[in-house]
Amino acid sequence: MGASVESMKPLTAAKKLGIFLPATPEEFQKGEISHAQFAELQANPPEWLTELRRNGPHPRPEVARKLGITITALKKNDMDKPLTTEDIRALLAEMPEWLAAARESLATQRSEAAETEAKKDEGPGKAAADAARAEATKATEQE
Repeated sequence: MGASVESMKPLTAAKKLGIFLPATPEEFQKGEISHAQFAELQANPPEWLTELRRNGPHPRPEVARKLGITITALKKNDMDKPLTTEDIRALLAEMPEWLAAARESLATQRSEAAETEAKKDEGPGKAAADAARAEATKATEQE
């Protein structure tokens, strides 16, 4: 149980850090990362990690999050690739039809899920539904 419990593979660490593994330094890609090293990367990110998080290229989940769409929407529109922050900003500025539709679709899904949750109990779920509804309205207005 020793090494496998105490360290993680570079791909796992990259996923947890929200970065695109092929864009990391070679020494990061080649070695195992201990949990202590991982914690240190999170607490005191080196310049290369800060730069990757700021400018990319970003992995699919991060691209989807920044665009406000699902990974499935990325795949359906042949955008299933790492994008830089600049690429993402350009897409948001252009707001192609497929992106606007995907953003609206996700906002609607989230709103409906929050409303369903709110109907289960009028407690905290209601606040989530209201927030999701406001987000859906905001996404639609940005088009």
